[in-house]
Amino acid sequence: MSKEPEKIFNSIDFISISETCLISLIQHDNFQMSDIQVWEHVLKWGIAQNPQISSEPSNCSKDDFNTLKNTLQQFIPLIKFNNLTPNEFVDKVYPYKKILPKELRDKLIKDFIIQPNNKSEPKTITKEISPKSIDSKIITLQHVELISKWIDKLEITDKIKNLYEFKLILRGSRDGFSSRKFHEICDNKPRTISIIKVKDSNEILGGYNPLTWDSKGGYYSITKNSFIFSFKNKENIGNYVLSRVKNENCAIFNHIDGGPLFGRDDLYLLGKNGYDRSFCSYSGYYDKSIRETKDHFSVEEYEIFQILKE
Repeated sequence: MSKEPEKIFNSIDFISISETCLISLIQHDNFQMSDIQVWEHVLKWGIAQNPQISSEPSNCSKDDFNTLKNTLQQFIPLIKFNNLTPNEFVDKVYPYKKILPKELRDKLIKDFIIQPNNKSEPKTITKEISPKSIDSKIITLQHVELISKWIDKLEITDKIKNLYEFKLILRGSRDGFSSRKFHEICDNKPRTISIIKVKDSNEILGGYNPLTWDSKGGYYSITKNSFIFSFKNKENIGNYVLSRVKNENCAIFNHIDGGPLFGRDDLYLLGKNGYDRSFCSYSGYYDKSIRETKDHFSVEEYEIFQILKE
């Protein structure tokens, strides 16, 4: 439910979900939905609990707003209103301003309506980063945040500066499991993250290439910013291995018969039938091994994302 909340929120039975269950879903660490979508669906749920209330706010009476306010009082603190854009606030929230606590309502009106229109008082807004959904069958937004920190070379405890957009460009189950298809889609695209689900295992492997991939010849690309990593499983995001490049002259290997290929055997996807000859073998080109075994593995699913700054 937390990984694909749209299936719950867009279900015809959504309005019958209990208040406790809906609150639990919104608060879940892996919950993946924008703040304005959360507001719209919470509002839809609240109105559905009170059939006498019109879905058009201009037709609502004072009593209607009070009823809706009481229905949604447990949800209001969960909505990150400060992450909305001024247009989202004006179009979606302001018509229902009467259901917000007065102190919160006055603050939001000042932030989104009064100050932006007061040219003599330029406003600097420090917003929390608003997580968006990620189109992935393997990782969650928590992984996106952690990998974003790795790209910026931040410590885990540092406040994130850039939550990058992960744009899906290849998925094995959709586009095929072959090095030629990989190069056909991914060549000449800079800043890519490879995410690999190991078959018959909970293990997730991956790597970041700040450069472009190339299928011409067999040669190394030079960079000091690439890295590879692994997670023991999807649920325990803290159980990971991060390995940064040591020999920048041999960071990325380009070859038509394989890909993605990191270092000299440090993370190689090779073979047919789901990359069935893939392996990780410590070469010293990256600072540590990301797997406990050098055995070959097959790929159950893999995804390549291009990293874009929001």
